[in-house]
Amino acid sequence: MIKIKFLTLIITLLLTFSSNAAFDIKARTAILQDYLSGEILYEKDPDKSIYPASMTKIMTAIIAFDLIKSGDLNLDEKFLVSENAWRLSSAGYSSMFIMVGDEVSVENLLKGIIVASGNDACVALAEGIAGTEEEFAIMMTAKAKEIGMENTNFANSSGINNTENISTVKDIMIMSNYLIKEFPVEYKFFSEKEFTWDRTGGDPITQGNRNPLLYKNFGVDGIKTGYLAVEKYSLASSVYRNGRRLIAVASGFDSKKDRSKESAKLLTWGLTNFDLIEIAKTNVPIDEVEVWLGKKKTIGVYVKTDIYKTIPKARKKYMKVSITYNGPIPAPIKKDEILGVLKVSYKDKLIEKYDLYAIDNVKKLNVFSRLMKSINFLIWGDV
Repeated sequence: MIKIKFLTLIITLLLTFSSNAAFDIKARTAILQDYLSGEILYEKDPDKSIYPASMTKIMTAIIAFDLIKSGDLNLDEKFLVSENAWRLSSAGYSSMFIMVGDEVSVENLLKGIIVASGNDACVALAEGIAGTEEEFAIMMTAKAKEIGMENTNFANSSGINNTENISTVKDIMIMSNYLIKEFPVEYKFFSEKEFTWDRTGGDPITQGNRNPLLYKNFGVDGIKTGYLAVEKYSLASSVYRNGRRLIAVASGFDSKKDRSKESAKLLTWGLTNFDLIEIAKTNVPIDEVEVWLGKKKTIGVYVKTDIYKTIPKARKKYMKVSITYNGPIPAPIKKDEILGVLKVSYKDKLIEKYDLYAIDNVKKLNVFSRLMKSINFLIWGDV
C-alpha cells in the first residue's frame, strides 16, 4: 500500500520585510545566490562577458589551496621572487612590495594576494608553483572548467590588463561558492582586514583589505574587489548571518562608492526578502517508515544530500514536504536500501524529489513470530 506522510517543517523567520519585485542595483551585471540552497535570488545579465580584474585572484588562491590540500604545497614553503614579479611592485599597481631575490613564504604571498591584492605576489606564487605565469594561467582555466565555469578564460594570475582574461558574474559566483565550500579554513584569509609585510630593506608595510564591506559590520567576510578602467569597479562579496550565507557578484559600478553601497544593498535585500528553509541534512534520519515482520516496527530514513530551499517571505505556506513509500516494508531491510521518496512541492507542484535510504539493517522475525504476526493481522488488522 502506498503511504504518504507529510512532514512539519520548523521554520525560523530570519527577518520580516516583504520582497520588492522592482528591485535593481546600479551595475551592468550582477547575481545573488543563497549558498546553502544554491538558489539564485537575483540576476541582471549574469552571462554578460566581463573582465574580472582582481576577482581573478580568487582562482589564484584556489590553485594554491588545492595543492596545500593534496599535500603538494605547504604554507611555510618559500618561493624566490623573480624580476617579473618585482616589476609589478611599482606605482600604479596594487602591490605587496616584494623585492627581487626575496624568499617569501606561501602564506605571506597568499595574504599579499588576498588582503593587499598584490599583483607582484600573484606572479611570484604563479612562478613558484608552475614555473611561469603562462603555465599557471593554463592551470587556472582548467580548474575553472572543472568546477563549471563555462564562460571563463584566465590569461594571467592577477587580472591586470589582458583582453583574453574574461569571465562572467555567474562564473565568478560559481568560483566563490567553490572556494567557500572546499576551503572553509583558508577562506578566513579573505576576512582579514589588514596585512603587514616585513619587506626587505625597509620598514614594514601594513595594508588594509580593499573590500569595503568588511568594515560595515553586518556579517560580510569576503571576498574580492576588482577594478580596470575598461570594466570599472567590481566586487564578489559574501555575508554570513544567523547560519545563512549569501554570495553576490556584480561588475560595472561607476565608482567605489557605488560598488560599496549597491553591493551592500544587494546582500541586504537577499537577507530581508527571502527565507532559507532547512528540509533535511545528509545522513541524518528525517522520519521513520513502517516495517512488516521485522525485529523493529519502524526504520529511520535519510537522504544523501543536504536539502535547503529559499522562498520569498510570506510564501512558506505554499511549500509542502512529504514522504511516499510502499509499506509496511517487509523485512529483511539492508542499510542504505532505497525505501521511498521525499518530495518537495510548491503550490502543489512537485519541484524536486529525493531517494530515501534505510539508516540501519532490520532483520526478519523468526518463523513463530512471523506466524503470530500474520494471524494477528488477519484477525485484527494489526500490523
